[in-house]
Amino acid sequence: MMISPEVYYEEQLKGKTKEQIISAIRGLKQEIGRLKNIMESPGYGQELIVHPSEDVRLHWTREYLAKAKQAYAEVGGIYTFSKSEEKAADFDLNMDSICKITFGIGGFFGGYRNYIVEISDNLKAYTKLWEDEESLILFDNENEESFTRDTFLAALADLHIGEWRRRYTTQRFGYTVCDGTQWELEFEYNNGHKPVRFDGDNLYPYNFDLFKMLFGIDDTEEDEDGDDGE
Repeated sequence: MMISPEVYYEEQLKGKTKEQIISAIRGLKQEIGRLKNIMESPGYGQELIVHPSEDVRLHWTREYLAKAKQAYAEVGGIYTFSKSEEKAADFDLNMDSICKITFGIGGFFGGYRNYIVEISDNLKAYTKLWEDEESLILFDNENEESFTRDTFLAALADLHIGEWRRRYTTQRFGYTVCDGTQWELEFEYNNGHKPVRFDGDNLYPYNFDLFKMLFGIDDTEEDEDGDDGE
């Protein structure tokens, strides 16, 4: 069971010096990195996940970090962003200026599909299979409403994509996989900001499944498509 940010403040931050609080901030950042590494490991999910899960712990540790930064400012501390935090802050700052998202995923045997979202008042989304086929994505299911521009960007913001690594490969965990699945993600902007790109080879960000849900991607259907020739 995780405690609330308010209880964390009372127990861990209240009355502490700047040095003690910045030490707590470093520890929380290290814990966030550790949890992400666990969740991004290729074998994650194959064993029983102990509760609270890494996902839940990550959420609350992020809340504690925000509270710790606030406490640091209250005692006169001036927090300096790391390079990775600067990239994340820049991504969030320009979120409202994203005009197009292109997400490609697939492999040699199963085909490579591009999912494209054009973000304007009239949110438009479509897919391309290789370069030959184009069709609409249905964001809404029987029990869900379609995304609007604002709700789509809000859901995107909740994923903290600015914190993602620019590249994901299994070499990070000490081995190489041939073939398999590759993916690419590009954000384009209408305010002059240069495009932001991410990609991966058989390895994914910790919340990649949640990200795919934004594009209406159903892994079960994709697996069935890949089995048509059997």
